[in-house]
Amino acid sequence: MTAGVQNFRLDGIYQQRQEGFLMQRVKLPAGVISSLQARVVCEAAERFGKGSIHLTTRGSMELHWLRESDLPAVRRLLTSAGLTSRGACGGAVRGITCGSGHGSLHFPLIEDLARRLQRHFAGNPRFERLPKKFKIGIEADVSGKRHLIQDVGLVLNPGGEGQLCYDMYVAGGLGREPRAGFLLAAALTEERIIPMIEAVVRVYAAGTPAGKRLKHLLAAIGEQEFRRRVAEDLAAAEELPPRLGLSENILAPVAAPREWAEAFFFAGQLSSDDLRNVANLADEYSDGVMLVTAEQNIALPVAQPGDPGQARQALAQAGFIPDRHVTLRVCPGSHECRMGLAPTRDIARSILAAMGPAGEGLTWGISGCNNSCSQPQLADVGIVIARLAAEEDGQRTPRFDLYRSVPTGLGEKVAASLNLTELLEQIASVC
Repeated sequence: MTAGVQNFRLDGIYQQRQEGFLMQRVKLPAGVISSLQARVVCEAAERFGKGSIHLTTRGSMELHWLRESDLPAVRRLLTSAGLTSRGACGGAVRGITCGSGHGSLHFPLIEDLARRLQRHFAGNPRFERLPKKFKIGIEADVSGKRHLIQDVGLVLNPGGEGQLCYDMYVAGGLGREPRAGFLLAAALTEERIIPMIEAVVRVYAAGTPAGKRLKHLLAAIGEQEFRRRVAEDLAAAEELPPRLGLSENILAPVAAPREWAEAFFFAGQLSSDDLRNVANLADEYSDGVMLVTAEQNIALPVAQPGDPGQARQALAQAGFIPDRHVTLRVCPGSHECRMGLAPTRDIARSILAAMGPAGEGLTWGISGCNNSCSQPQLADVGIVIARLAAEEDGQRTPRFDLYRSVPTGLGEKVAASLNLTELLEQIASVC
C-alpha cells in the first residue's frame, strides 16, 4: 500500500481494516440509481471486490476488497455509467441524501435538486479540502429527523403562491458529540439554495480547525455570531436565475404518490447477483429506477399503471422479502472498517435472537464506533459500541451505549458501558 492512498480519499476511497485492501464509495443523489448503472456496479464488484456490495444509510453503495492497482479500472467503469465518487470521502461535500422522500408526490423534485447540488459541489475545487466532511440532506418532511443531523438539512416547505420552497437547517451531526441542527432560514426558493449553501460552506472553511465539523464551529462561536458571518457573505443574498430546460431526475413525476416495493438486505449486505436480480425486476416494474433507502434496502417505485402487489410478490419469490423483517441499520464494524471496534453483523444477529415480538415494530441502529454511521440516535433503539474493555483473561470486549428515541430532537443515552450480556438483557426488557 503506497503512502499516496491517503490522498485518494477525495475520490471516495478509504483503507480497509484488512491490510492491502481498499473501499470505494459511490455517491448516488437522493439514493437513486438506474438499473443500467447498477449492473456496472455489479461488474466492478465481481471483477475487483469479491462480488460484495454494501448499502449505506446515506443512500450510497460501497465496494470493498479492492486493491490499489484496481482503482483506475474501477473508476473507468463507474464513470462510463455516469457514476461519481468524487467527494464521497475526505474533506468535501458528501453525497446528497434523502431519507424520507420516497412515497412523496414531490420525490422527483427532491431527486432533481439533489442531482443539481451534487453536480455543483462534487469535484468543485472551491468546496474540497474542507476541514472535514460536509453533509447535505433533503427531506420531504421532518418525521425522520434526518434534517437535524446534516451540516445542511433541507426540508420541503409548500411556500407561497404554489411555489415549492425549503427550510434550511444547519450544523447538525452525530459522532462522539451529537448535536441537532437549527433552523437558519425558512422558505428558501430553489434559486437561493445553492448560494446559501456556498455561504455556509465558506464560513465553515474559514473559521473551523482541521478535523472539525460545522457543529464544532457553532459550539465555539454560537448561533448569533454564525448567522452574522453567513449574512456578511455576499452569496447569502444572491438568487440564481431560474433554471430552464428538462429536469435532471430519472424518476418521472406522476399525478399521485407512487407505491414502492422494497427488497430487504440484512445489514445492507448483498452480492452482485442480488443487485443484478433486483435491477432486472426494476426494469420490469419501475422503469429501471431503484432507490437505496436510509434503512439500507433497495426500493422500486412501481410505474403506473403497474401493480405494486405483483412487484412485491416477485421480490418475495426472489428471496428479497423475508418472513421476519426488522428495521435494523448496521455499519460494517470490524468486519471491514478500520474504525470498527467489534463485528457488528454478528452482534446484530445476537440482538435479533434476543428480540421479542414488540421489538420487531421498532427501528434499530447499531454502530461499530462512536462515529454513528448507522444513525443510532435516530432509531427507536440505538446501540453504539463506545469502547473496548480489558477482561481478567486479557481479552478486550466491547462496551455498548444504549439510546432511546424522544419526541423531539436526537435520541437520548439511557445506559452506558454495557457488556453484551447486559445489553441483551436490556433489549429483552424493551421487547
